[in-house]
Amino acid sequence: MMTAAHLPVMVEPVLRILNPRPGERIIDATVGLGGHAERILRALGPDGQLIGIDRDPRMLRRAEEQLRPFGGAVSLVHARLAYLRDVVKGAGLERVDGILMDLGLCSAQIDDLGRGFSFRQSERLVPLDMRMDQEQGETASELLARLDEPELAQLLRAGGVPAPRRVARALHARLPLRTTQDLRDALRNVRLPRRRHHPATLVFQALRIAVNNELQELEQALESAVELLAPGGRLAVLSYHSGEDRRVKEFLAREERGCICPPDLPRCGCGRTPRLKIVARGKPPNPDEVLRNPRARSARLRGAVRW
Repeated sequence: MMTAAHLPVMVEPVLRILNPRPGERIIDATVGLGGHAERILRALGPDGQLIGIDRDPRMLRRAEEQLRPFGGAVSLVHARLAYLRDVVKGAGLERVDGILMDLGLCSAQIDDLGRGFSFRQSERLVPLDMRMDQEQGETASELLARLDEPELAQLLRAGGVPAPRRVARALHARLPLRTTQDLRDALRNVRLPRRRHHPATLVFQALRIAVNNELQELEQALESAVELLAPGGRLAVLSYHSGEDRRVKEFLAREERGCICPPDLPRCGCGRTPRLKIVARGKPPNPDEVLRNPRARSARLRGAVRW
């Protein structure tokens, strides 16, 4: 069973969208610790197949332990979300029956000292890393050192940080920023509009998204998902950030609409037809779940079925 430290988000609503049935082939494109995957595998039975993908090798090792009782019904792959199509093709599959994307971080990553994902670890002088895969790519500290002030402001704006130019100026003035404490100290005297989240939370989140190229990875994965789903196949996406959720919402709406011609055109000239039918439009977790797991409060679930 999953440990108390990790509670997979909106499990029952996710399962209602995916509707996994015995013998089907399901992709958990962000398997994390395997919480959703475990429930899916129970429904698939011994003749089903689940492929779990994650870019974080630490999470994959823990998922392997969690899912070992399911034997050959599950295979785990170390890969980024953008390589979804390559992973499925590499498994010898042309089409699958369902795909789940649970975006963002899991609790184990946030709580793992040394990763630099949370400013609440600042008193431990944690290196400002933020990479999901610490074996490749530049750290948040290196990214901050490389960007000029306008580029940094643009990054923060994309991450939903209020007054991004003001924040960028404050961060740039305190370079180099090597630890989570350095980053929090640089923000200490920055006056920002009052928001539900602590300003440092939003800055840390924006940097993490940029370091891991999460928004671009998501866009590539969504396009691949539609191509990989068999007719009647189901797609479920959990997002935790407005930028992610907006991209998912716009993508699903576009694929449900099909035609991308200007509305004043008398007839369709693009020839595109709808590929998806939306079945869930930004569903939030219920209040009871938020009480049990406060980290679920920002989750939004969207789902669609392939025509």
